[in-house]
Amino acid sequence: MKQYKEIDINGLQANQADLFVALLSEAGYTGFEESENGDQLKAFIGHEDFDGSLLNNILSPHAVAYELKDIEEENWNALWESNFEPVVVDDFVVLRADFHKQHFDTRLEIIITPKMSFGTGHHATTYMMITQMRLLDFPGKKVFDFGTGTGILSILADKLGASEILAVDNDDWSIANAAENIERNDCHHISLKKTHTAVVDQKFNIILANINKHVIIANAEILVAALLPGAVLLLSGLLREDEMEIMNLFTHLGLIHLETQQRGIWIAIRWQSKL
Repeated sequence: MKQYKEIDINGLQANQADLFVALLSEAGYTGFEESENGDQLKAFIGHEDFDGSLLNNILSPHAVAYELKDIEEENWNALWESNFEPVVVDDFVVLRADFHKQHFDTRLEIIITPKMSFGTGHHATTYMMITQMRLLDFPGKKVFDFGTGTGILSILADKLGASEILAVDNDDWSIANAAENIERNDCHHISLKKTHTAVVDQKFNIILANINKHVIIANAEILVAALLPGAVLLLSGLLREDEMEIMNLFTHLGLIHLETQQRGIWIAIRWQSKL
C-alpha cells in the first residue's frame, strides 16, 4: 500500500495557508486540509516524492513550525471523507460526496470522491473556475482541461453540454481518480489522457487551466496555439502577485483580456483569442 507524508504546519497568520498551498502545490503536494480559522494546514505528498530539503527551503523563510507524519493511503482517504463538506456555488452547482444525502436546490450536481487529487471546489481557484464557467457557452463546444485533477471541471463542462472534452494530467493518481469521478457522474464526452505538457494535435473553443503559475508560463504558447478563433482561455491557480506577469505574457501572445476575478489572495483570469 502506498505511503504518504503528512506535513502539519501550525501557528499560521492570515492568508499564510493560501500562500503555502500555492508554494507546496508547485513542489508536488497534491492534498491539503485547512483548519476553520486558518491557523493550521495539513499538506500531503507521496513518500517517494518527498524532499525534506525542499520543504525546509519553502517554510523556513516564514518561521513557521511543522511536524512530519507517515500515513497510509487508506487512512488518508478516511481523513478526506471525515472532513469533506459539500460545496455550493450559488444556485449553479453543488459538489458533494456519495455519503452526503441532503438535498441542494441547485441547477447541477457533481459527485466527487477526491482521494489524493486536487480540486474539490473548496479551494478558491476551483471555485472561481466554476463561477467563470457559468458565464460561457458550452453546448456543442470542444474543451481542453489542462491539469484535470479530480476531473471536476471536465465533468462540469460535460454537464453544461460540451460535445468533446480532453482532460489531461501528469499524475497517475489524478488520472485514476478523475476516471472514477467521470464514471460516477455518467459523463460520456470526456477523453482522459496522462501527459506532462499541453501539447495536443487539435484546437478548442474553451481551454481550462487551473494549475500553477510555473506550469502555465511553461505551456503558455502551446495553450494559445490550441485556441480556435474567438475561443476562451480560463486560467487560475494564480496568486494576486502573479497577475501582471501573466497579463503581460498572454497579452504579448495576442489574447484579449476579458476579466480578472479575485477571491482572497487568489485570482482567475478569462481571455479570448482574436477572431
